[in-house]
Amino acid sequence: MAVTVADPEPGAPHQPARTRRFPRARQLRLAAALVSGFAYYLSFSPRPLWWLAPLAFAGFALVLRGRSFRGAFGYGFAFGFVFFLPLLTWLLDFLGPDFGPWPWLGLSFALALYYGLAGGLITWVSRLPLAPLWGALIFIALETPRAWFPFGGFPWGRVAFSQPEGAFLPLASIGGAPLVGLAVVLSGFCLAALVGRLWDGREALTAALRTRPAVFAATGTLLPVVAGLALWPSIGTGAQDGELTVATVQGNAPDIGLALQGERDVLRRNTIAESERLLDAIHAGRVPKPDLLLWPESATTVTGPDPQVDQLVANFGVPALIGAIYELPDRHLQNSVIAWDPHTGPGQRYAKQQLVPFGEYVPARKVAELVTPFLDTETVDMVPGDGTNQAMAVAGTKVGTFVCYEAAFDYPARDAVRDGAELLVVPTNNAWYGESEMSLQQLAMSRLRAVEHGRSVVVSAVSGVSAIVAPDGTVTSSTGLFTADSLVGRVPLRTQTTLSDRLGAWTEYGLLALAIAGVAGGLVLRFRTRRTSAGTAGEAAG
Repeated sequence: MAVTVADPEPGAPHQPARTRRFPRARQLRLAAALVSGFAYYLSFSPRPLWWLAPLAFAGFALVLRGRSFRGAFGYGFAFGFVFFLPLLTWLLDFLGPDFGPWPWLGLSFALALYYGLAGGLITWVSRLPLAPLWGALIFIALETPRAWFPFGGFPWGRVAFSQPEGAFLPLASIGGAPLVGLAVVLSGFCLAALVGRLWDGREALTAALRTRPAVFAATGTLLPVVAGLALWPSIGTGAQDGELTVATVQGNAPDIGLALQGERDVLRRNTIAESERLLDAIHAGRVPKPDLLLWPESATTVTGPDPQVDQLVANFGVPALIGAIYELPDRHLQNSVIAWDPHTGPGQRYAKQQLVPFGEYVPARKVAELVTPFLDTETVDMVPGDGTNQAMAVAGTKVGTFVCYEAAFDYPARDAVRDGAELLVVPTNNAWYGESEMSLQQLAMSRLRAVEHGRSVVVSAVSGVSAIVAPDGTVTSSTGLFTADSLVGRVPLRTQTTLSDRLGAWTEYGLLALAIAGVAGGLVLRFRTRRTSAGTAGEAAG
């Protein structure tokens, strides 16, 4: 029996051709997600391409248009994975060839899952009024749990850290890193919404531009940029409680990655040698005598009285902040900064609170011992500090300290300023990470913190980059990588707290609450839409 197959309706696409087009469309969207993710990476230091970040988020948002949760999750993951892979290549320098690429790939994979989740959740709010705002809130809100998990939090690559200069940076003084990040993503998402609106209404361009969503999209694209630029004149840089001449010593270290763990004596010798060269330059009148001397993170080990450091600080005749591995009475170690008086020796001590996973402690040690031969029972985790002496009285003022990795977290610098710090210092040891971009990525965080808290920031690094940063985020002087060098500079002491300091964590948690409310509203709208559609279909069938 012959079977007659009806011709398709006039104008309907031929099904095989449609089937062929869909994979091509997916490939184009995937390529756009990958290009956008890599463009986002390029916006980070050492490149001054801050303006690439909102463009990257515009591309990301266009990829998500009309996607399902599952599809958007996949594109979000692709965007994140191609971003984190190049951003975190310094892990390869740190771990060396013995570990292979698996820690680097594994961490990039884990962090990209957050971006995948963001992509999926953004589809849930895409039908809400002001959808670009809700989407930006979701993306920034997911930076909060990323500061908690995995491994006690890894906030490297937060959106705000791409903005150590440029139009968005002044917003840090209002709402810190969360507000800067929101402004960048919102500007990009609104730009995408405007482009999409113009594309959808290309046959009636004037009418499309007059719609309320288009007006909001245009406003949301420009307002964060205009607000940031308008705030620039309010960023205070002048001294409010005098000035301080600060010297920081960079003794240098061998570029050997993880093997540096066994070279603490080398770090001490190099730091002392550079300190003595600086002292000779001071005595010869080539540089001014400082009011405060800074040593970088883990420049020495303190297990008891240290006559050599006592004598060196006494020769300078000024107080010092000494970065040291400090041995507690129970033989455990703390990564510390010690206030060292030229007459009375060591005094107050701040211990690093946010330790580096797998560098200063091993998460899930029993599991880690099963999968890596580089751990043994003699390897002891460092003990985190409790925040005591976050701001130490030294050199006639209060100096706030946060150590290396802590620059990526909001609370250490904020707590120091709230405790009265008029100057912030960041002892760090980036010698583990070779000649990678890691040191400059971290310096970008310190530049953001300067504006966020209205304080000068002095970065004191073992092997570079050491820097003196003005309260407006400008780097006034810096050193190179893997060189023995010193910096001496005059910095203003400031007492005024920013709105960001006064609001504290409320900004971050407020944005998180709004994002949760947006997701809930999106789910309710989706449920009502489905129920209405089901009811309409039932009536039609009846």
